[in-house]
Amino acid sequence: MHMPPYHPPKKYSVRIDGHRTSISLEPLFWEKLTTAARMRNQSINALVAEIDAERIRAETPPGLAGAIRIWLVTHEKGGWIAPAAPSSVGDGH
Repeated sequence: MHMPPYHPPKKYSVRIDGHRTSISLEPLFWEKLTTAARMRNQSINALVAEIDAERIRAETPPGLAGAIRIWLVTHEKGGWIAPAAPSSVGDGH
């Protein structure tokens, strides 16, 4: 039986609306986030900004890292491929 890649979270730097922030994610989730951004033809910053905007609108918003993990789990089954919806959120370039 193959063991999952257990690893404590690491800090990663991203930009949301021109502001630098860091998020603590396990490397497995960072790799999944990178893959999702690439499949959606987005930068990681743009995808994180989109997830951040969605989480802020939630009735009980989680922290950003938690929102990213939730987004990845709920979108993993083919949802990554769908192009990002047009929004007013900056792409973080």
